[in-house]
Order: sequence, then C-alpha cells, then structure tokens
Amino acid sequence: MAHIEFIDQTLRDGQQSLWGMRMQAGMALPVTPLIDKIGYRVVDLAGSSLFEVLIKYCREDPWAGLDLMVASMPNSRLRAGMRSNACVTFSVTPDALMDLWVRRLCAHGIRSFWIYDALYNIDKIHRLAKVAKETGAEVAGTINFGLSPVYTDEYFGARALELSTSADIDNILIYDTAGCLTPERVGGVVAAVRAGARGKPIEMISHNIIGMAPLVYLEAIKHGVTIFHTASRPLANGTSIASTEIMMRNIELLGHTSNLNPKLMAQVASHFERIAKTYGFTVGTPNEYDLFLYEHQVPGGMTGTLRNQLIQHGMGERLDDVLRETAVVRKELGYPGMITPFSQLVGTQAVLNIVTGKRYSVIPDEVIQYAVGHYGKPVAPVEPQIMDRIASAAKYKEILTHPPENPSLEEIRKRHGGVDDDELLLRALVPPHDIDAMRAAGPIRLDFPTLSSPELQFARQLMEVANSRHLQIKSSELSIELSR
Repeated sequence: MAHIEFIDQTLRDGQQSLWGMRMQAGMALPVTPLIDKIGYRVVDLAGSSLFEVLIKYCREDPWAGLDLMVASMPNSRLRAGMRSNACVTFSVTPDALMDLWVRRLCAHGIRSFWIYDALYNIDKIHRLAKVAKETGAEVAGTINFGLSPVYTDEYFGARALELSTSADIDNILIYDTAGCLTPERVGGVVAAVRAGARGKPIEMISHNIIGMAPLVYLEAIKHGVTIFHTASRPLANGTSIASTEIMMRNIELLGHTSNLNPKLMAQVASHFERIAKTYGFTVGTPNEYDLFLYEHQVPGGMTGTLRNQLIQHGMGERLDDVLRETAVVRKELGYPGMITPFSQLVGTQAVLNIVTGKRYSVIPDEVIQYAVGHYGKPVAPVEPQIMDRIASAAKYKEILTHPPENPSLEEIRKRHGGVDDDELLLRALVPPHDIDAMRAAGPIRLDFPTLSSPELQFARQLMEVANSRHLQIKSSELSIELSR
C-alpha cells in the first residue's frame, strides 16, 4: 500500500476554474488557519492571472491579500505557478520581470513553484528554477499532457529528461488541463515520465471535466505516483479538479494512507459553500461523460469564455461548431498545448473563423507571434497553407521583424519611476488606471458575511432577477423591500 500526499488547489486552481479567480482574501481567511492544519504537502496559492483579476475586477491589492493568507498558514509550504516566459499577458514578458516576479513571491513567503511552458523553453524554466532556489524553494517542472500524434509517451519522457537535468528541479508535474488523460493511457505516460525524471517525485493534476480524474489518479497510484492535486468539494469537479473528499474515501477503501484530517476538511467545505451561496459563485458538480472532449480538448474554464464571445456576436447556439473548429485550428497550428496562452489563441482563432465565415480572414497578433516563433519553437510545424495565410496578414512583417523586447531590470525601473519592486511588477503588467482604481478603493475588504437563513438566500435571488427600481413583497411570514 502507498502513502498518498495531497497538494491543495482550493485557493488557486479550484477558484480559478469555477469562480473566475474572484476569491478575495477576506473570503478565504476565516478557514486558511484550518487549511494550514489539515496536513497538505503543499497549498497552491498564487499566480499572476489571479493578481490581475483581483486588481481589475475586485479592486483588491493582491500583495496585501497574499501577505494576510501567508501569515495565516505558518505551517504550510505555499506555492505559486507561472508560465516560464510571461506574467499576466498572453504575449511574452521580459526575463528580468519574470526573475523579479519569482524573487518577490519568495520575499512574501512562497516556498514552492510549478513552472510550465507549453513549447518547452527548457532554458527559461531552468533559469526561473535557479532563481527560486535562492531562498530554498521547491520547484516542479511541468509536463503538459494532451492528445495529438506528436504527444507520444516517448515525447513526454524526453521532456521530463530535459527538465530533470537541472538540479534546481525537484519534482515533475504531469498537468492534464483538459481532463483528457484516460486510465488506459496512464501507465505508459507515467512510466515514460518516471524514466526521464531520474528518481525525482512525480505529481499529477487532472481536471475532472468529464468525471475521469479520480479514476486516472487511482490508476496512477498503481504506477508509483503518490502526490496528487485536489480541491475542497465546493471548488472541485465540473471544470475544476477532483475533490479531496472523494480521493480520501477512495484511497482509504484501497488501503492507502494519508496525513489529512477529514474533520477540518468538512469545516472548510462548509465555509466555501456559504461563500458561494452568498456571493453567487458556482459550486462544482460532476459533469456527464462526453467523448467530444477528446476531440477539442478545450480546458473547462475556457468553454464559458468561448460561449460569451459567440453571444456577443449573436451566435450563442454555435458553440459546438466552435469547439469542432478549435480541434481543426489546433492541428493546423502544430498542436500547441491547450494551456495558457495557446488554448486562448486557438479558441479565439476558432471563434473568428466561425463568426466571419471565412477561415483566417482575421488573425490575432498573438497567433502571428506564435507562428513566427516569438513564444518558442512550435511542437510541430504550422501547416504550410495556414502559414501562407498568416504570412499574408497585414501585420505579419511588422511582427516578424519586431520580436518581444527584453530590457534589463534597470531599464524597466527607469520607465516606471522610483516605485518599490512590488509596485513595479504591478505597473509593468497591469494598466495604470486599473491600479489607480484599486488604490482608490482603499484597504482590502476583510468582512464577507455569509447568508444564514433561507430568507436571506431568497433576498439575494430577488436582487439578481429584479429589474424595477423598487420591489416590495409582503406575506404573513415575510416582508422584503428592495430599492436601487
């Protein structure tokens, strides 16, 4: 029997997948001391996209919120994730800012990182890992699982070998963003990655989009994987990952062990259920098994984005057409991994192809940047006829001859004046007016009361659907008055 360790994704991947990264620090702080005591190997906590959303949409200072959460979990190793060559943007971030991002996260208490690059710019992953090691942080290099003729077991094993050549890489993480890893495929993938990892521990995360993640995890245990990413049930399943609760139950039934405290887990789940009900967030529920996923491989959270893009064009009923087109575009562009930024690039190109009715008549700048190699070398060549269409785009020559700039940190500091490094990162990555609006909103909000009765739940539902400026409802048991 095996001893299984868990990495908690409630506060990062779970809320990113289900709540659109709108979890504010004050929503989590009542239970982060409990999460700290549950017994997780690592708690994943931060990412640059989360910072951006907190600033733009919640008007919350992400550094201040991070400090509060770190302070509330003194016994936990806390993790942040990143793409090797970008913060926030779908384009490319200068190396100096990426290095500074890692250093500042370490300064705020992060001691674990997972670093990925869908095009496997291994040198950049190794460089960031070296920076993280300055404070003794743990680093997981990432294998992005997907389905294509290119992505053989041997391919994944070779990438694991490249990652593991650096002494600064501690673990290898197999990341299945689309939830398309099957139990039948697990053995070959894990065996190849373990051979390439040269004794380094293997982690696994699989999104439970069609309900396969728990089965995949249990099969992976048979092949020697003992570290799994899960989330508290309200922030698991659906477009998120497997729940910690079901994995605890499953491994116990099979005779495996763990260090987790289920009583504390129940308290955490109850809190986030109340938060979800009060503030209108989705509670994760398992989806039906849909073979179509294996064709398009769109990460679950992106499906809503594609649907919204179509609705804006009055074509909301054509989502299935876009998903089919996504599979075709991905093949034509050389099978980029369906993870940020390429899942967004492929999906957006598919939407444009459907909306315009003429394929590749409109090509986003980022697709051109990808095709000309600004992100790195594509996994497979772009199909010649598609490359010809991209080369005929109006901005092709400009983008080809102007690769992303890579200024030094000193040059970046000159551009943004005498601000400290935390503020420098925000100013370099987020529009100034959003940062100014965040500052104007004042200190971060810590008080997030939750609904405590059916009547309050009814009032919240009324607030969502009522269109009039004044609404009054009276009965023998209830009186509600709402005004705008």
